[in-house]
Amino acid sequence: MGDTDANRVRLEPWGEDDLWLLRLHNSPEMTAHLGGPESEDQLAARHRRYLALESGRMYRVVLADGGETVGAIGFWERAWRGGTVWETGWGVSPAFQGRGLAVRAALAVVAEARAAGGHRYLHAFPKTEHVASNAVCRRAGFTLLGPVDFEYPKGNRITSNDWRIDLAA
Repeated sequence: MGDTDANRVRLEPWGEDDLWLLRLHNSPEMTAHLGGPESEDQLAARHRRYLALESGRMYRVVLADGGETVGAIGFWERAWRGGTVWETGWGVSPAFQGRGLAVRAALAVVAEARAAGGHRYLHAFPKTEHVASNAVCRRAGFTLLGPVDFEYPKGNRITSNDWRIDLAA
């Protein structure tokens, strides 16, 4: 993962005009581990939720050199095991996968969650068989706590890995 200018990213807050990115990522390939593509109404509702987050924030992942949007990432609150934690999730557009951009975005969102305060831990919950997302967690410094039963999307039971990073460290 060479830190070349071509592979540096920055996070830009999710904006009113970013629904196109949700549509781009709404393919069977991009949603295979997320319950499949969503309807246009579901995408519009997701976009509104991203814009209205009261705790946490969603971002477009942008190449620092050139400004091209390569994906999305964010963090938000989740009730987890009797407390509240930050949760993160991401997607990198197929044309940009395999370059370490998701790891860079994850490192950047860890810094954002740390700066936001409020919770000690940031968790990610990729499906156990999602090799790429589990590798992102490992390479970004998350600790694997083990498999957990999870519901995503609502009504769909899956087995995910619980990855955690200590924001106080």
